Amino acid sequence: MKKITIICVGRIKEDFYRKAVLEYEKRLGRYCKLEIIEVQDEKTPDDAGVVLEEQIREKEAARILKHIKEDAYIITLEIKGDSPDSVSFANRLNHLAVQGKSHLQFIIGGSLGLHESVSKAAHWAVSFSNMTFPHQLMRVILLEQIYRAYKIIKREPYHK
Repeated sequence: MKKITIICVGRIKEDFYRKAVLEYEKRLGRYCKLEIIEVQDEKTPDDAGVVLEEQIREKEAARILKHIKEDAYIITLEIKGDSPDSVSFANRLNHLAVQGKSHLQFIIGGSLGLHESVSKAAHWAVSFSNMTFPHQLMRVILLEQIYRAYKIIKREPYHK
């Protein structure tokens, strides 16, 4: 059984997001061992300048990088990443499994995105859209796409 770790900045505050995350955790339980690691986010003042924003990303990156495992395949969620469709995403995850990559670590940054040190640690950068989403919603979207990928890989029906 594959292990999937999602490392994300910040906690989920809204109950409806929490319920969605719990639902996908339950669904994924039959396909993989799922772990979600939340690292503390930094408060960003509305008038934060470029230098302060970079310092915030750097602090969040240090917290993220502490959780990266040497044997894991690192996938970052970034607007500038590859934009696979669901079938291509599933095929890539399946290919990684065939190659013996038994631990995948997905990384979701905070409201300012990821620091370049995290991006450089990635084996694959993925973008789900050119649009910006709240990082809490992104966690739900990622879990849904991982679940959908397993359904595609196993050739099991799933709504479109």
